[in-house]
Amino acid sequence: MGRSGATPAPTGGETTMTERGMPAGVSDERSSPLTEGITPVRPIDRADLPWLGLGLGAGLLTVVVYLATNPYPAYGAGLYTQIAEQISSHGYGLPPRIPGYTADGVPFAYPPLQYYVLAALLDLGADPVTVARLLPSVGMLASLVPMYLFAREYTGSRPAGTAASVAVAMNPQLVQWHLSAGGVVRAFAFLYALTAIYAGYRVFETGSKRAIGLGVVAFGATLLAHPTYALFVVVSYLSLWMARDRSVAGFVRGAVVGFGGLAIASPWLVWVVTTHGLDVFVAAGGTHGGVGGGVATILDGVSFALLPILGAVYLYIVRRDVFLLGWTVTAELLFAQPRFVFTTGALVLAAVAVDLGNRVQSVDTRVATTVDARTILVGACLLVGITSGGAYLAHEMTLTTDPSTPEFLDSESLDAMTWIASETPPDATFVVVGDAAEWLPALTDRTLLIGPWGVEWRGSGPYERQLAAYEAVSRCQSAACVESVTTSIDASPEYVYLPKGQYTIRGKSAAQFGTLERSFERSPSWTRVYENDGVVVYRTAD
Repeated sequence: MGRSGATPAPTGGETTMTERGMPAGVSDERSSPLTEGITPVRPIDRADLPWLGLGLGAGLLTVVVYLATNPYPAYGAGLYTQIAEQISSHGYGLPPRIPGYTADGVPFAYPPLQYYVLAALLDLGADPVTVARLLPSVGMLASLVPMYLFAREYTGSRPAGTAASVAVAMNPQLVQWHLSAGGVVRAFAFLYALTAIYAGYRVFETGSKRAIGLGVVAFGATLLAHPTYALFVVVSYLSLWMARDRSVAGFVRGAVVGFGGLAIASPWLVWVVTTHGLDVFVAAGGTHGGVGGGVATILDGVSFALLPILGAVYLYIVRRDVFLLGWTVTAELLFAQPRFVFTTGALVLAAVAVDLGNRVQSVDTRVATTVDARTILVGACLLVGITSGGAYLAHEMTLTTDPSTPEFLDSESLDAMTWIASETPPDATFVVVGDAAEWLPALTDRTLLIGPWGVEWRGSGPYERQLAAYEAVSRCQSAACVESVTTSIDASPEYVYLPKGQYTIRGKSAAQFGTLERSFERSPSWTRVYENDGVVVYRTAD
């Protein structure tokens, strides 16, 4: 079957545009200065450089704002650091378990690609906290390139490609997940996924062998980086095939990418299954919202995550764009985290902009003689958007209750962990109030008894119990409360680590005003053994 409502794609060349310069599948009501008739022989040519540079400039501005307002990495990468250190200590083999997170440690079943990168950096002498602060920006900036290329070719417009990359670079949700410390894994998974999706678009539009090869490598890398992003690639390919191809030959080309990527990831998959069994994947699938978790997000009420759907509905009504509607709705329903629907929304934004530009031109054909003026106007609008977006991110990131890039660490917590690493027994066990807990095993080589990190591989039950206990103990206002929570999950810590003043619980701001500290001071069961301006540590008196 051919594409529904689409111009058949060429089968041998590398162009994705029709003769009139419109992207395949979009009706050519009128050619426009924003629809430039791009017929790329190479992925990027000289005409792309200013537009791609503008998108990368927006990303660089976001990085600069983040680094200027976050002297320590946002969120946590302690578990990731611990995994990398275990890989290094196993001679770059895969460790079956990761010690330090809960009394028994946690199974290691994560895709390992980025942990090898992290292990190599740590072995070269890099500081883990510094790496967690700086490395994600590399993956985030690189991901803007495939986003630009995909949007440029889908819409036939270089400015639209820029708009899509700017929308990705300055979306607070995408910044939160990719520029923060966890971006040492997720930013690169995002890069590989977008590269695979761009390759998939060319696979279905042109049948290009180069695109198939790129898709195989990029999908394999995605599988080896993060399972959720790999699922996003799969549903993106299915959406592309169903909306823009539906031929047997196209399905086969897509299957080649899928099975080729699986072949690349197969050594890791075989190792996980032989070490932990298939159940480990089922166990993890029931946590973090699970597949289908986006439904709960919608039921919570109207949110910004619905805006991409509205844009996609508009494009379906005026352009019969089945792909963007299906892709966006699937991303909204399938994933609990809105970062995926905001990714599809970046392309929706670009396509809406092109459609509106075409409609403006259809009102006054004289616009066609002012290409340079319109190009300058588009560039000026993008610059205004970048500047205002950067100002908003700077404002948000300097708030005490920063919702996008809260820091789990500060100088006092690092000083406390240095003391713990040097002055407590190697087999010491800890309960930590607040998000600094995530970093403690990696920075001290001590055991954290309460925390959800990595426990998803044991199943939803253990994960939910650890998560509930961690949140409860982090909100305690008395020593008795801490003791009750630890007893409820059969934990008996030798040390309790308490923050003073402001701290975070799963990224959300909280504060201690001395009540919990005074309760521990009065308790005969605990003795203060360390204190600085931001942290106090107690040891059991038994």
